[in-house]
Amino acid sequence: EEARRQVAALVGAQPQEIVFTSGGTESDNTALRGVASYLRERGNHIVTTSIEHPAILRTCEQLEQEGFEITYVPAGKDGVVKLDVLEAAIKDQTILISVMYINNETGTIQPLARIGELAKSRKIIFHTDAVQAVGKIPLDVKQLGVDLLSLSSHKLHGPKGIGALFVRRGVRFNPLILGGPHERSRRAGTENVPGVIGLGKACELARQGLADFDTRVRGLRDRLENAVLETIPDSSVNGSRTERAPHVTNLSFRGTEGEALLISLDFQGIAVSTGSACSSGSLEPSHVLRALAIPSDLIHGSIRFSLSRMNTEEDVDYALDVLPKTIGRMREMSPLYRER
Repeated sequence: EEARRQVAALVGAQPQEIVFTSGGTESDNTALRGVASYLRERGNHIVTTSIEHPAILRTCEQLEQEGFEITYVPAGKDGVVKLDVLEAAIKDQTILISVMYINNETGTIQPLARIGELAKSRKIIFHTDAVQAVGKIPLDVKQLGVDLLSLSSHKLHGPKGIGALFVRRGVRFNPLILGGPHERSRRAGTENVPGVIGLGKACELARQGLADFDTRVRGLRDRLENAVLETIPDSSVNGSRTERAPHVTNLSFRGTEGEALLISLDFQGIAVSTGSACSSGSLEPSHVLRALAIPSDLIHGSIRFSLSRMNTEEDVDYALDVLPKTIGRMREMSPLYRER
């Protein structure tokens, strides 16, 4: 219960509004499937976006097979969902809106508070996947107007295999996992006590370090990004340069292949990804970057840097030493780039 209080304090909730789960994916599945089945008599329409995490998109695909109607609202070229487009997607049968807070690939921040006001005015349940936001930016569920919020422990240096779902008091849903009365009958199964304690401590430390994280990590990210754009030709930033989290940058390098670049950097001690960490390694082009109408050659040459409070100036120095050389070697071997 102490851990529950620590998690609640980080997101501005009451302890009894926190349900422990196995991670962000289970939290997302519980929110969508639980609300959809509970409110099915009232309506069968759900609004989400085309740039969500696969935990949302795959769940929505399954709900479509079960007879629910899903509207996937597009994002603009900056990665931000336009409020008027989202509002136009709402129907009389809409029972749930699910929009991620921070995109896991580009770091773009969505206007959640405004979406929350819209959902409240239409009496629609509002869920957000905040896995990339919790512990990275100040967050208060009351100010955002969300009814359900997903978070994951390992995204804030806690143990893997544990997460939580914030459920606003009074919001009802059908549990995803049935059995005993654990978690106030909202998630059956013996609690992962070591994981829960680890998540609680991670939330406490993240709350204490929020201001430093924003200032220091944003500075590291900006330094990395600006130096790359200045020193590496045909490089670009994907997503918004203003409405975004302090720790993520998604960069494209024309004339390279993201997966090969990832492997080469990994051998040199630099960890990057080519999309969601859950699907990095897939050769499928990023659905997020495709949704932003980024040219295919830039999508295939894109990598994501995700910084943490553990990173240092020396880490950035090393990346800036290695990256231009690595990209230069790849471009020398690329007949397509030499033709330019």
